[in-house]
Amino acid sequence: MLKSLSIKNYALIDSLIIDFNKDLNILTGETGAGKSILLGAIGLIIGQRADSSVLRDKSEKCASEGVFDIRNYGMQNFFEENDLDYSETTILRREITPQGKSRAFINDTPVNVRVLHDLGVKLIDIHSQHQNLELNEKNYQLRLVDLVAGNAELLKNYTTCYKNYLSLRENLNKVLELAEQSKKDLDYYEFQFRQLHDARLVDGEQSEHEALLEKLTHAEEIKSVFGLAYQVISEDERSVLAVIKENLGHIGKLRSVLPEAEQLFNRLETVYIELKDIAAEALVIEERAEDDPGKAEEVSQRLDLIYSLQQKHRVASVAELLLIQADFQDKIQLVSSYEQEIENLRGEILVQERALTELSVVLRSKRESVASAIENKVIDVLRNVGIPNTAFQIRFGELSSFSFNGLDEVSFMFSANKNQDLQEIGKIASGGEMSRLMLAIKTLITDTQALPTIIFDEIDTGVSGEVAVKMGQILEQMSATVQVLNITHLPQIAAKGKHHYKVYKFDQDDQTFTSIRKLTAQERVEEIAQMLSGENYSATAMETARELLQ
Repeated sequence: MLKSLSIKNYALIDSLIIDFNKDLNILTGETGAGKSILLGAIGLIIGQRADSSVLRDKSEKCASEGVFDIRNYGMQNFFEENDLDYSETTILRREITPQGKSRAFINDTPVNVRVLHDLGVKLIDIHSQHQNLELNEKNYQLRLVDLVAGNAELLKNYTTCYKNYLSLRENLNKVLELAEQSKKDLDYYEFQFRQLHDARLVDGEQSEHEALLEKLTHAEEIKSVFGLAYQVISEDERSVLAVIKENLGHIGKLRSVLPEAEQLFNRLETVYIELKDIAAEALVIEERAEDDPGKAEEVSQRLDLIYSLQQKHRVASVAELLLIQADFQDKIQLVSSYEQEIENLRGEILVQERALTELSVVLRSKRESVASAIENKVIDVLRNVGIPNTAFQIRFGELSSFSFNGLDEVSFMFSANKNQDLQEIGKIASGGEMSRLMLAIKTLITDTQALPTIIFDEIDTGVSGEVAVKMGQILEQMSATVQVLNITHLPQIAAKGKHHYKVYKFDQDDQTFTSIRKLTAQERVEEIAQMLSGENYSATAMETARELLQ
């Protein structure tokens, strides 16, 4: 339950700390006194949106802090899952800085607002007129049925399965789109690949062909030059080798008589050997030189093919062309792999659909099993609060496709009068009837959910007299299991509270402030008397107030 609330620098509130109690807590005050401001501050600590516009003093941060007793509510798992320290007395705090930044804390540990909200909605349910409108929404109606049916764990499993299903469907659509695009491009990929593949490209061949073409182009010149060199060095009658050999003979004869002759002989002999080797190599080059115009044309055509492919694909080497060829091959293979991936995804989707169908059947069964209990409870409450001829029914329908809540949709059907056809509540219920309907719904929540605190913001709108007394009795009964904070303008309901708080405005210097305080027994009599007959209440009003309180 909410033990205390501390608010600083929020709207018309400068600073306040107020303690609340278990049972039924009544909050009253004149219109415009600031009850909605108080609810806004409570909304902050359960993760509702806010910005710097809520700051009273724009140069200071605003803070709202709630202290909760959460023993016996089994929330340890939430704290473990979010890596938070569990404490039976837990503090939720929210701060808004002058720059509009939001900071959230649970037991002084910084958390993001989502975590604060997730815990906050487990601690407080705030009912407002907006929720009366929500009651018309089918999803809200279905959530109420699930709440009574205790479907939380089942829905958690279903939601996990449904998210997997949506993810698979999304992946399938992406792959189908890629496959479709790839099929459109397949002819292009195959043509480009075939052209490169048919070229039989070999890494390094370009430089080899270019060198060979140079040789073939200059073959005649090569044969002439090296043939002449061989002839002059080795084959002529007075060839260089013959002359050197003759001189070697003459100098060799003088080696024994002239020391310089030995040295010159050796040097000349080295020249002879080198020239002989040069002549042999020149002969080989001459004989190997191909004067083959046909082969030169063949090599030239091969290079032209390589050059054209390089120009087409804007690269400068055969190695790069081979990489492009491999890439086209991968793209072609990818098209066929898409088909397999599509088949696999469709198989997985089918498995998920079967699982979702099974879970949906269980959900439908559990929902239908509590329908009559909900109908009877709502009818009982409505008859108790002044709609004696009420009829209420839950009708189930089946969706054409899976949703986050299964395959079901529900409609709350209502009639307030005899012989009146049941219609959807949004089309037939008046404001007062809607308030009483919502009260009946809230009794379902408090009967089935271990919710520490529930706050009603003028749930008694549109009712008065004996009906208000009955509503007060129901609120009193609800407070036996949960802490109830009820904002009301009706004295009949205010008198049912165990604790009474007044929200009020006051002026200080040139500023207006909102605050709240707990009323004493005498102040409470005066407050209810004022609610009965206005600010200048009579002794009769005071007596009536005492009677209501008794």
